[in-house]
Amino acid sequence: MKKEPEQKNQNGQKDSKSAFYFFLLIYQSTILPAFFVFLFPLKAFTVLKHVDTTFEPVIRQETSFHSNALHRTVVLDVVLPADYHHSTRSYKVLYMNDGQDLKRLHMTEVLEKVYRSAQVEPFVLVAIHCGDRIQEYGTAAQADYAHRGAKAGAYTNFVLNELMPYIQENFRVLIGAENTAFCGFSLGGLSAFDIVWHHPGLFGKVGAFSGSFWWRRRAYENHYDDENDRIMHRLVRLSPVSGLQSTVDDSSKTENPKQQTANPKPQTQNTPQFWLQTGTEDEKDDRNNNGVIDSIEDTLDLIAELEKKGFRWGRDIRYVEVKGGHHNQATWSAIMPDFLIWAFGKIK
Repeated sequence: MKKEPEQKNQNGQKDSKSAFYFFLLIYQSTILPAFFVFLFPLKAFTVLKHVDTTFEPVIRQETSFHSNALHRTVVLDVVLPADYHHSTRSYKVLYMNDGQDLKRLHMTEVLEKVYRSAQVEPFVLVAIHCGDRIQEYGTAAQADYAHRGAKAGAYTNFVLNELMPYIQENFRVLIGAENTAFCGFSLGGLSAFDIVWHHPGLFGKVGAFSGSFWWRRRAYENHYDDENDRIMHRLVRLSPVSGLQSTVDDSSKTENPKQQTANPKPQTQNTPQFWLQTGTEDEKDDRNNNGVIDSIEDTLDLIAELEKKGFRWGRDIRYVEVKGGHHNQATWSAIMPDFLIWAFGKIK
């Protein structure tokens, strides 16, 4: 009789455990799954929303102003880094010919790629829409044999005396050759090269994608000669610009003797750097039948002229030959990251 309460007590404990396990089984099999199903869509939505949020490292802003030099309204696409409106810092700047082709170049996607990889410092891109392209692009000193590029001098005047001051006044950009680059494509590449070559105090780097360095003074059938008739090659050859980094006396910057130091420090003279690209399928023409297409030969010959002036591969010159590359925006877009990393890459 004494064991009955203990037995009941033990039975009572067993009954209590059974009820607990029964309730736990019901909770796990019905209530918890229902609760999970209720919450899961919300959690899934939150995660998916986070993953699918668009990464926007650039802000595109279209603007325009009237150019007295070109007698027309010039349209610009100014592409800003994502943090531009949330900071007070100033940025390096890249001027780009044929700015109307940003979409075909997939520039937004290209910039997202290089910014995501943290390989490039943020910079301001000034994409200049072309106007009378065949006349405004070229070499400022001389039109070609067919009188193309007759307004290239006016275009250079526009870039130097209207565009750059406008950008510097309206956007936070750093000034000086070390902070300023120019690039272009085809005839726009020739234009960019010509402007930078003749103004090394303003531009430190230039990129020419499939540059039109065939630009010549004579037609092929009119006693054309490679050595003397390719205009840009001749301009480089005759120019005082040199890759030999000479020094200048900074005391010459002031006429006030009181402002001159007793031992003025010499300063290194600005010398530009060059990024030149061709594609093996840029064209089919081979005017001297040597097995090298003209676009590649003209570019390599221009590099040879630069070397004669003291510029060096690796230090001052980067040449990129794209195997299977064509004379189009698809090829230039694909190789664009290489140029941007060269021009604005982070110093390690």
